[in-house]
Amino acid sequence: MAATDIGKLKIDRARVAPRKRRRLRWWMVVLALIAVGVLFRVVAPRPVTVQTASVVTRYPAQQVTVLTASGYVVAQRKAAVATKATGRLELLNVQEGSRVKKGDLLARIDARDVEAQLAAAQANVGVARAAIASAEADQRNSAIELRRSRDLVSQNFLSASALDAAVSRDDRATAAINNARAALQAAIANAANAKVAVDFTDIRAPFDGVVVTKSANVGDIVTPFSSAVDSKGAVVNMADLSTLEVEADVSESSLSKIAVAQPCEILLDALPDTRFSGSVSRMVPTVDRAKATVTTKVSFDRLDDRILPDMSAKVSFLSSKVDPATNHPTIAVSADAVVRRDGKPTVFRLKTDGDHTVAEALAVTTGVTYPDAVEVTSGNLRSGDKLIVKPGDQVANGTTVVLATK
Repeated sequence: MAATDIGKLKIDRARVAPRKRRRLRWWMVVLALIAVGVLFRVVAPRPVTVQTASVVTRYPAQQVTVLTASGYVVAQRKAAVATKATGRLELLNVQEGSRVKKGDLLARIDARDVEAQLAAAQANVGVARAAIASAEADQRNSAIELRRSRDLVSQNFLSASALDAAVSRDDRATAAINNARAALQAAIANAANAKVAVDFTDIRAPFDGVVVTKSANVGDIVTPFSSAVDSKGAVVNMADLSTLEVEADVSESSLSKIAVAQPCEILLDALPDTRFSGSVSRMVPTVDRAKATVTTKVSFDRLDDRILPDMSAKVSFLSSKVDPATNHPTIAVSADAVVRRDGKPTVFRLKTDGDHTVAEALAVTTGVTYPDAVEVTSGNLRSGDKLIVKPGDQVANGTTVVLATK
């Protein structure tokens, strides 16, 4: 390349300088943002790690509870209603849940065969009665002949042997009457037996109650032993709902805490909002070796139509009876959740604020102190609310908090 050409080469400084200045400004912006983020993390308050407890509903009976046990509602009078007859079911008048009175017709078995036997037995009664009438007629005739023979013997018109024959005939006639009368009694007994067999085909309610289950349908073969294939034993199962009690298993090591007539509170899983009062009616005098428990039967002070057999129940045995009029639910919180702020009892409830959880300060009024909680008589609390346990001085109204991991 010629020297003159090299002299023409030069760097355009005006075009390079602005490019460096723009790159420098971008780096300054990035550094400024990083500095602001670091400053924010240093200056901004950090969330406080807290533990929580739930607001619960408590009843006054829980304060005098000495023992709790689980069990089931059981009808003390129940029956698998069957029949001593064997036959095909031709009538079924009830379904599950049907309420019946003692003596109501529940079902009927085909009775044509036993009805025929009854008719034959009643006919035999008529035959026996006719036989008695015939025997009585023969006896009257033999008695007349006997009197006549005695008169003739007294006049020497008849031999002694003829008189003996007349006496024998009269004795046989009298015996025939006794035999006919005995046959009548046997016929009457057979007719009564046949009538009982007919009555057995009617399946009736043994007591007032409710049909719990139905085991047979029209057309099924019903037999008292139900060992045959496709045969049924009990037609229905009944329970007397006026005899419902709770059978609870109590550990034998806790028997000293309960006694007959001790007041109880019953809570059914199916009716969690209703608490029933009751008392210990009796304890079964046998210990279950496998479970080391004693079955304790608790009766209801007042039954409810909603209570059904086999409901799961929890029984609280009380040290003293609680007046149902005062046994209303109250709000209770953990004693560690109540602190004094500005001289007033205060709790801190968790509250969601956007993406954060903050503490909400609530002034409350406390009441009865339980072993593990305290009653709150006033304050905007609901069952299930989450409260901060042992809130320190760093927790205030609006403080951002996070839950401690277990």
